[in-house]
Amino acid sequence: MARSIGNSIADSLQLSLNYADRLLKELPADRFARFASVGGTTVESNHPAFVLGHLALYGPRITTQLGGSPTPPPASFEKVFSKDATCVDDPAGTIYPAMSEVVKAFRTGCEEAISALRSASDETMQKANPAEGRMLELFPTLGSIHGFYAGGHMMMHLGQLSAWRRIEGMKPA
Repeated sequence: MARSIGNSIADSLQLSLNYADRLLKELPADRFARFASVGGTTVESNHPAFVLGHLALYGPRITTQLGGSPTPPPASFEKVFSKDATCVDDPAGTIYPAMSEVVKAFRTGCEEAISALRSASDETMQKANPAEGRMLELFPTLGSIHGFYAGGHMMMHLGQLSAWRRIEGMKPA
């Protein structure tokens, strides 16, 4: 059975979205932007707000680069969730957006990217990656960069969320 490049990548992104849904179950909103803690020791690692907020930036990027018009995440996301941002503990809930807003942006971005990937031609996926420097060197085509965004990058960060859950004493997703 022949599968387009975009459909193959979309399959991976759909799997990741399904996994994220499982990771979000029973996740308390009041811990969403908090570092994990076990036995009174705080673990300085990416918390759920940072993980999902960061990933919410990539679905729209995929959709845009494939010629679509995505629903952009709120402008404030770039400052607190970019690749250059540092995850910080937010006990007062004043640094990061609410859980519902972050999850909505993440889910919307993924769903729109899945649709854009499924409709992209193989010819489009062979176009040059518009990035510069190391990212262009590593991923020379749209297909290769979006394969990374929808696969390795997504699962790496969802693994952080999985570890956060376990440190917090939650069951596996």
